[in-house]
Amino acid sequence: MNVSLVLIVVMAVLFACGVYAMLERSLTRVLIGFLLLGNATNLLLLIVMGQPGVAPFFGSASPDEMSDPLPQALTLTAIVITFAISAFLLALIYRSWQLGQADTVEDDAEDIALRDRSVETEDTLDDEAELIGDDSTTDFVGLDTAPITVLGSRDFAWLRDDAPTDRPDRGRGSGPGTRADEPKRGEDE
Repeated sequence: MNVSLVLIVVMAVLFACGVYAMLERSLTRVLIGFLLLGNATNLLLLIVMGQPGVAPFFGSASPDEMSDPLPQALTLTAIVITFAISAFLLALIYRSWQLGQADTVEDDAEDIALRDRSVETEDTLDDEAELIGDDSTTDFVGLDTAPITVLGSRDFAWLRDDAPTDRPDRGRGSGPGTRADEPKRGEDE
């Protein structure tokens, strides 16, 4: 398979420029970077497709002469995904411009405070986490305090439950799904 070196170089440049543009703080540059990445992906799929051939219809040619339909389908999917995310980014840019007359992403005050937090503070938080036992992480320690109670035929006489259970028999019945006053399945009444 002969692949044009120019296509590979153009694809690599598009990927590099797209990644570089996506790392900027301006949402417009992020959009441009994403569009470059989408076009680079389409070019990659075009390169992977190989030599053009006959349309892949049954009986039109031998399978060796047909072109592969999978890269074509993936290219169409990539175009649709790029369009949808580009529309979403355009909506974000428009809303950001409406709110702040700028499309740059600024650092949040909480992010800056978190970045400036010292290592000693993190060590103190780790020590406090070790002091708190595992028992205090949940309120539902025993079976009596569990928020969900699974009811079965042993709990109510009118409830018919044929499902197997993991609970030990409490003496109310002679097996799962039976009551003490009922005959077991398969027995004659």
